[in-house]
Amino acid sequence: MAATPLTPGRPKDETGRQEREIRVYDFLDSLGIEYLRTDHEPTDTMEHCREIDRGLGTVICKNLFLCNRQETKFYLLMMPGTKVFKTKELSKQINSARLSFGSPEKMEEYLDIHPGAVSIMGLMNDKDNHVQLLVDEDVTKEEQIACHPCVNTSSLKFRTEDILNIYFPAVHHEPIFVHLVGEE
Repeated sequence: MAATPLTPGRPKDETGRQEREIRVYDFLDSLGIEYLRTDHEPTDTMEHCREIDRGLGTVICKNLFLCNRQETKFYLLMMPGTKVFKTKELSKQINSARLSFGSPEKMEEYLDIHPGAVSIMGLMNDKDNHVQLLVDEDVTKEEQIACHPCVNTSSLKFRTEDILNIYFPAVHHEPIFVHLVGEE
């Protein structure tokens, strides 16, 4: 999977880019958060993301949109892309039995994201805090992290501390930190 070289900031030519992606760049720029960007073919698996990781020089975080059985509570889990997600392991920590993946309709309604492009960047669209942010504590140990800008044809690389200390407070989503072993 070919990717463009890393470049600082937003694309110089925004022709053909989705509005949701442009809003991410506008928001990050308004916060003064620096980032590197690469464009690539659409990614739809973690294997594709690992190829992009090599170009980014960091691990793209796995972001999962989850809900409880009744679909009354929604979660966005951010974890290292190298870990295996186990529902039971997370359910115990957040006292929510029977977690499953949230519907594409709710994902779009709350985060303005489609499956395959799930990202913490979508939290900027969740003005009414319908989605609880969950962050695996191993993410905080990384100096840098990467994610999609609400589309799966670009990836952004950030300093982890900027996401934790600037971005999350700006989108009014206080993370709940969890510990996932993530072994097979």
